[in-house]
Amino acid sequence: MTHRPILTCLILLTLIQVSAKAFPPASPAGGNYLVLDGVDDHAVLDFETFGRPLPNGTEEFTFEAWVYPTTPPDKNTLLTVLHQQLRMFIVNDEYQPYLSEVAKVLNIKPPKGDLILLMNAYIAGKFGERIPFPISLALNQWHHIAYQSNRDQTTMIVNDFVWTRQLGDPLGHDRDPRNWRPKDFVLGGFGKMLEAPARPPAKFFLGPFTGYIDEVRISTVDRYDVNKKGFMPDDKFKNDAKTAALWHFDEPSGTREFSDASGNAYHLEGKNGAKTSIPLAVEPEGKLTTTWGRLKQ
Repeated sequence: MTHRPILTCLILLTLIQVSAKAFPPASPAGGNYLVLDGVDDHAVLDFETFGRPLPNGTEEFTFEAWVYPTTPPDKNTLLTVLHQQLRMFIVNDEYQPYLSEVAKVLNIKPPKGDLILLMNAYIAGKFGERIPFPISLALNQWHHIAYQSNRDQTTMIVNDFVWTRQLGDPLGHDRDPRNWRPKDFVLGGFGKMLEAPARPPAKFFLGPFTGYIDEVRISTVDRYDVNKKGFMPDDKFKNDAKTAALWHFDEPSGTREFSDASGNAYHLEGKNGAKTSIPLAVEPEGKLTTTWGRLKQ
């Protein structure tokens, strides 16, 4: 019996050392988050029921989220974080020729790496979209990502990295006369091959995102003053008069319906296994009592 406390302490110390790899990470905002396995699961707002969160031609807006990617895509796959009026997606540096064309138009050297984030908006009144700026991401790490625009400037944000273009993006509805792109709002992709009506037909895969997503907010204002330092959010996103939709994903573990905290009733539905999870990871400052309390959950 006298050896039991010692054995318990040894087990706890071992769990602390391996917990960062064994358990999902704690969200920077606290609480639960959306878990996506990268097969075909996603969270969706059905277009026929909900339409689009922002009106066509909206000139001031911000789309943002916390994301934690755990698996890189192959060279033929887009990992979709968010898709509808705006796209947030991840490729690797072998995703050609699209990435080369982006770098050519922007007159930059394409970044290297397994995870390259691209964000862009559809343009109001036109058949087309803005060229996205490619930004490298680290695997197995939380990132705050945001795309915002006003009448004069468009900004792409990853943590404290900021890229701006001196041109606003009146937000469009992706006016596709051939109607082949999905109209639903999704987090985590569609998990199916899409075929563009070209000659010959062009096929590409909007793959599901593998990892965790938290604190997704759509706003009718450009949220961040990128001229100041340390503007990354350090708490849950707030709901205010400029919030069009907001998902905290703080429902109990295993929930597959996610409430819109903005009050506008854009309630997401988890499909094919998309659900919330309880974070069990130990923060660097974590104590034994905190760790044990979480493990007992």
